[in-house]
Amino acid sequence: MTRVALAFSGGLDTTVCVPLLEEEYGYDDVIGVTVDVGQPASEFDEAEETAEALGLDHYVVDARAEFADLCLESVRANATYQGYPLGTALARPVIAEAILEVAQEQDCTGIAHGCTGKGNDQLRFEAVWRDSDLEVIAPVRELGLTREWEQEYAAEKDLPVEGGSGGDWSIDTNLWSRSVEGDELEDPSYVPPEEIYAWTQAPTGETQEIEITFEEGYPVAVDGVEYDPVELIEHLNGVAGAYGVGRTDSMEDRMLGLKVRENYEHPAATTLLNAHEGLEGLVLTQEEREFKQLIDQKWSKKGYEGLIDAPLMGALEGFIDETQQRVTGTVTIRFEGGQARVVARDSEYAAYSAEHASFDTETVGKITQEDATGVAKYHGFQRRLANESIAANADEEDDEVELATDGSGETDGEDE
Repeated sequence: MTRVALAFSGGLDTTVCVPLLEEEYGYDDVIGVTVDVGQPASEFDEAEETAEALGLDHYVVDARAEFADLCLESVRANATYQGYPLGTALARPVIAEAILEVAQEQDCTGIAHGCTGKGNDQLRFEAVWRDSDLEVIAPVRELGLTREWEQEYAAEKDLPVEGGSGGDWSIDTNLWSRSVEGDELEDPSYVPPEEIYAWTQAPTGETQEIEITFEEGYPVAVDGVEYDPVELIEHLNGVAGAYGVGRTDSMEDRMLGLKVRENYEHPAATTLLNAHEGLEGLVLTQEEREFKQLIDQKWSKKGYEGLIDAPLMGALEGFIDETQQRVTGTVTIRFEGGQARVVARDSEYAAYSAEHASFDTETVGKITQEDATGVAKYHGFQRRLANESIAANADEEDDEVELATDGSGETDGEDE
């Protein structure tokens, strides 16, 4: 008997995939796998009800802890893509790995998803699955299905879907972020209504301050209360979201080259990323900070691509681990006007001295202010030389042009 594991959400795409995998691909048995990375309970209820109506063996895997750990690794790398924290991108390889494990445990010969051929998720899922010897199947992409065709097919087959739209918006939720797209939001000139937001309230004039504790780059406590990674993220989503923190309206460049509009909510992610970067600013040297920006950018790009286990990532994380040994301390964040702003930071590893930086002290340790005179004289020395050279040559060129135009450069001669 041939069996295929399907990444199953209970929505239109994955629901129509069940009979298609049997009819078009010849599989005797289809099993559904739903992976918990922090979605609302209602989504699991929908998946379970749909699976039951289809007579589908349904497996639910709790991967929240693994995903939360990866999210906090992304904080150490200050990971964002085109201005927003990575959420869906980081969740996909975690989901894919969990589905693959179930597929192998259940002796499947195939593994399938309901992604279209236009998005990023097909690439992220398959990057994990193609390491196995299972047949990888993408019915929606391979059969060129449209949403209209799927709705008609679902009605014809009497499949348990409600119109196939799931509401006006296409929403993807996990611990780290909530993305909203589709319908009128596809028009970049359309102003999103407040109703698209679920995690964040419209910003008000109210403010609140919290203190976040970091150990070696990992956030471990809020206001002195320690949390495990899942609890920490959930707590900050609630606290920061109440002040409108973490909204992004982005024109995103996907891996296949399409430009799409995405609206995101990510209150905890925004808060932790801002706090972490604020603490790094206190403890890292200028050279470390500048070079780490390059490292962080590469980490973020591979994370966006779903290639979190690429050899390059190990090399990048070697540098990140080295720098994060000193990123230990506390950061005070103030929520106001939809922002999570760093207003104070403290660390025993601070590469900073208030006494040295103060305008009220005459010296910097054994260095006197007069010692800066030589530095000031040398500062910009090459620029001055270069500008002098440029000016001198420009003057010569102007003189040559002037001689040529007034004729004074010609020599007298006699007619022969």
